[in-house]
Amino acid sequence: MTSHALYTFLDLCGTFAFAISGAVAARQKGLDLFGIAAVAFMVACGGGIVRDVCIGAVPPVGLSDWRYLAAALLASALTIVARPLVDRMDKPVMFFDAIGLGIFAVAGAQKSLAYGHNAELAILLGVASAVGGGIMRDVLLSRIPAILTREIYASAALLGAIVQVGFFYSGIATWWTPWVATAVAVFIRLASLYFGWGLPAFQKRQRLRERHDN
Repeated sequence: MTSHALYTFLDLCGTFAFAISGAVAARQKGLDLFGIAAVAFMVACGGGIVRDVCIGAVPPVGLSDWRYLAAALLASALTIVARPLVDRMDKPVMFFDAIGLGIFAVAGAQKSLAYGHNAELAILLGVASAVGGGIMRDVLLSRIPAILTREIYASAALLGAIVQVGFFYSGIATWWTPWVATAVAVFIRLASLYFGWGLPAFQKRQRLRERHDN
């Protein structure tokens, strides 16, 4: 498998995982079939479209390549057909979102590098493509975006993008490096959910300061 084919496959896997998370969240909100498919597609391709526009890869592959729409529609159909199986899972939206997060962080960073951009931009666009779809899903469904909470979300994507860029500049870029970088991001995200890890919050300190000032 060539490098281009590998990262296209990785991108489609992330699209499929994100589409499932969007479809499940939309179904939980009681949307109809069209609404489920629309949310799934926006979640699956939203971050990638932002990435492609930023690096000059226009028209964005999420709009120009039929496989991305097909992956989103297939994920929507499977979510509806396999509803009993999905309902048995513990937090399915977060599980598939974590997989999509890790994959898109790595694929986004690598695509930016392939278009000749530097490490800083590759990492930033890796994070943007990873979190963009989840933000769109949460905004559309009136949920608080995970990136705005204390959860380790964008930080996991950031770490995955950094690992991928590190592999690229160290000359170790082979078929297995994107899977390692993806696994790092997915593990950090899932572990943070399981163990309740979070970033420091300063709300209590701010409240004490406000009371003191009053």
